[in-house]
Amino acid sequence: MGRFEGGILVFELIQSGGWLMIPIIACSILSLAICLERLWVLQTKRVAPSQLLSEVWVLVRNGEMTPDRMQLIRNQSFLGQIMVAGLNNSNHGREIMKESIQEAAQHVLHQLERFLNALGTIAAIAPLLGLLGTVIGMIKVFAEIMLQGTGNASVLAGGISEALITTAAGLSVAIPTLIFHRFFQRKVETLLIEMEQESQKLVEVVHGEREVDFE
Repeated sequence: MGRFEGGILVFELIQSGGWLMIPIIACSILSLAICLERLWVLQTKRVAPSQLLSEVWVLVRNGEMTPDRMQLIRNQSFLGQIMVAGLNNSNHGREIMKESIQEAAQHVLHQLERFLNALGTIAAIAPLLGLLGTVIGMIKVFAEIMLQGTGNASVLAGGISEALITTAAGLSVAIPTLIFHRFFQRKVETLLIEMEQESQKLVEVVHGEREVDFE
């Protein structure tokens, strides 16, 4: 019975918030979906595996870097995409290899930042939707005061309730969404720096400018 009554209470709160609760709830669902998807995609082991550089170098050094292996490495991680792009152009000189790595890194950055703009937008508009609900609720309150005076407490309470519920709902969506948006931005920056460092090591060892110290 406790869960049933809790469900009824939540439904009543949503109903009391008025039609603006619909876009606020939609924002919360979309925000949750994006956060779960980014938490899965931005795992370090999926973006920049720690042993990938040493594994790639062993294959290159032993002459075992076949097209099939390169395709496999490319498909396994984002760092693999960058390294394979560099290896494909390693015979054209150091600068060409670096340029190909930078181009691949830009493409990878776009993939890592996927949906983050949408998450930031949700964090911005959710409290505005709540504020709009507040304004609409207060307009209803003053309209009823003009029509009926201050004697009908239930009507006034309904308008005030709608104003407060939409505000609380909007903030409840916006605050965690903003936290996750900042977290994912920082995560992307950290991963990108790590991938740039690993790619630079690959360039240096391939062209004999660095001792092999990462095995």
